[in-house]
Amino acid sequence: MHCQECGTKLILKFCENEGLVPYCESCGKFVFPPFKTAVSMTVVNRKQDGVLIAKHVNGEDLLFAGYVKKGESAEKAIVREIKEETGLNVVKYKYMCSRYHEPRNVLMLGFIVVVSDGELKLNTDEIETAHWCGFDEALKEISHDSTAEYFLQTAIAELKRGKL
Repeated sequence: MHCQECGTKLILKFCENEGLVPYCESCGKFVFPPFKTAVSMTVVNRKQDGVLIAKHVNGEDLLFAGYVKKGESAEKAIVREIKEETGLNVVKYKYMCSRYHEPRNVLMLGFIVVVSDGELKLNTDEIETAHWCGFDEALKEISHDSTAEYFLQTAIAELKRGKL
């Protein structure tokens, strides 16, 4: 591993309360490993009784998600990603919880997102198909034992309690 600032090979050095942490001798500072941040969105209709499930081009049935770009807030990423992937406008959203997604080394921030009524205009580079369904059907369709299922279950519990 090398320093992202100067390119010097990092060494492991003891950091109080952290243990062994990569350290750049040239810069004189500890270098904590960076990882990406993304938003995961359980998209619901205005009545909040339907969930939009997408079949991505990789074939998985998932919720909507996207990376937070440098300098962008999670909230702006939600609005941008939903517009880019579905053509729909975000009416409101609520943060639920976060979860580390190891396969992609990314911190996922889970949101419930209410969208405007309208025609779906899918970005076919990312989304193959998408359809509205009820909560029970969505839970059956989503990839089991996945981060998406975790967020969907959490969102449905919130929606059933009327917490949005």
